[in-house]
Amino acid sequence: MSDGTKIEWTDATWNPITGCAIVSPGCTNCYAMKLAGTRLQHHPSRAGLTRDSKAGPVWTGEVRFNEEWLTQPLSWKRPRMIFVCAHGDLFAEGVPDEWIDKIFAVMALAPHHIFQVLTKRPERMREYLTAPGLLDHLMDQAFRIDGIEGASWAGDFHSGHTKGLPLPNVWLGVSVEDQKRADERLSILHEIPAAVLWVSNEPSLGGIDWKRWLPSGRRARSPQGHYFIAPEYFMTKCEHCGWVGSSELQHVSPMADSGDADVICCNCHQITDCNEIPRIGWMVAGGESGSGARPMHPHWAYALRDQCAIADVPFLFKQWGNWIIASEENGHTDSAMATNDAIWLDVDGRQAKPSCDGMRQPIGMFRVTKSRAGRLLAGVEHNGYPPLPAHFTKEAAE
Repeated sequence: MSDGTKIEWTDATWNPITGCAIVSPGCTNCYAMKLAGTRLQHHPSRAGLTRDSKAGPVWTGEVRFNEEWLTQPLSWKRPRMIFVCAHGDLFAEGVPDEWIDKIFAVMALAPHHIFQVLTKRPERMREYLTAPGLLDHLMDQAFRIDGIEGASWAGDFHSGHTKGLPLPNVWLGVSVEDQKRADERLSILHEIPAAVLWVSNEPSLGGIDWKRWLPSGRRARSPQGHYFIAPEYFMTKCEHCGWVGSSELQHVSPMADSGDADVICCNCHQITDCNEIPRIGWMVAGGESGSGARPMHPHWAYALRDQCAIADVPFLFKQWGNWIIASEENGHTDSAMATNDAIWLDVDGRQAKPSCDGMRQPIGMFRVTKSRAGRLLAGVEHNGYPPLPAHFTKEAAE
């Protein structure tokens, strides 16, 4: 754990749980996995959590509870943004609910901090956060962890002095790396109760059509010329088939008599009352860094930036990673594309070297250091955050 971190979107990391398992392509070059099998392989919190392979260290699937670090955030008096389980996954398969209860109890006991939770397992997150009796479990653990303070926190819930669940200082998010993982995970994310729902598109490994997940909120017009405000300012769930997404992708059919409109689900094609569900409140994106880092096509980042602006969702661009666009401004020209540290990358993710025959939108990219690539997107640094509590500002935490 670290009170202070180089991760651009947080202030500190907290690792009461370490260890994980590979579940999708975004895990291939996991920095936590590489560290656990190299520099930290003999540390008690990491020993035995990886096995050697031809590609380097790989998670074994074993997870470890580091109870000596459990209460660390309670000793940090200055407000911080804290990345929870940066070297694991709080909702990994081998993590028992009791461990999660303890971690959520500590987050409840430290309301001056903001806790940022990421998972690639939103099914487990949804199951845990919607289980009956969750509040009782958290109050019990809070009392065990902090005695009188824990009892006071539990009493506040019963007396109505706090907002209850979901915890107002806990942001719950998922990592997505491509279209397949976005469609699988984001449909579940919107069913999870949280103060802020957020998404990390890092590493960005493919183009994603974000319109389903980041509605535009534009005024719609029916074929008969009737204007109305379509329910595009929020996400919806079809009452028939359970499809989750932006209502702007659903078909609008005007009613002849009144000029009103029916919304027809784009999945099951039935007229539906689309129930409002929470929207994404924060979006973080970035390319991959480290050994074996895969390049990110700039159009993927531009598309997300633009869709966030349309949907009024705060956007933070974390990094390019270890690849940068070939340009004279960056010190590279097309004539240098035959070098060993250069590739052609197409918008569909295909790579070629050095030829770009058959590609639609090839862009020359060079491998450089992470610091050299930087985090400017078209010359602009994007540092968007959701609204912060009155007692907390990002500047004050630095």
